Amino acid sequence: MPASIQPGDPEQVRDLFDRIAPAYDSLNDLLSLGLHRIWKRQAVAWLEPRPGERLLDLCCGTGDLALLLAEKVRPGGLVLGLDAAAAPLERARQRARCQPWLPVEFRQGDAAATGLADGWADGAVMAYGLRNLPDPAEGLQELHRLLRPGGRAAVLDFNRPADAQGTAAAFQRFYLRRLVVPLARQAGLEEQYAYLERSLERFPTGSEQQELARAAGFSQARHCLLASGQMGLLELIA
Repeated sequence: MPASIQPGDPEQVRDLFDRIAPAYDSLNDLLSLGLHRIWKRQAVAWLEPRPGERLLDLCCGTGDLALLLAEKVRPGGLVLGLDAAAAPLERARQRARCQPWLPVEFRQGDAAATGLADGWADGAVMAYGLRNLPDPAEGLQELHRLLRPGGRAAVLDFNRPADAQGTAAAFQRFYLRRLVVPLARQAGLEEQYAYLERSLERFPTGSEQQELARAAGFSQARHCLLASGQMGLLELIA
């Protein structure tokens, strides 16, 4: 593992998620006090999944969101989870094997170059993935290409406050430096979680994400703040 993980470097980011996969779910629960589950359900609520639909979970990680969506598209639907890292996908497949009735598949792939057909999906989600892509604009372009006309997408991630000196930004730095990194250090993952703050330095703000989404072809793009501005949900319509 390099001494300093470079945001947007595909190989380093993939290695990061392979490294943290065993502790990822438990640390998510601990560091968010379980609130990440609520934020993901808000993303699902925006998507309005229906039985029979084909949905995508890009940067699916260990598969919790894909499995949640798979419950909604029965009968006749399908959820496809894609991720670049092998270790999180293996944990996702283990979860799916415990619920074999759910219509879900997991594949290794690039969220910015999936190889799927135009308009393949009725809807899509991306949770904590856009920030890690080499070019978020390209990720949004691929997301738009994959959706049928009128299809919805929900992109959940940390919010980068527009005012770097404001209260929300100050609290975010405190949270990441004084809570996230020390707890990750106990799990031997200090550098991997110190990466979070660095990745936010290059991440578009909410208004910038809206502009990028419209430039990618989305007819509607709205960035909503969650958790007192610490998280953001980009709601999209193709």
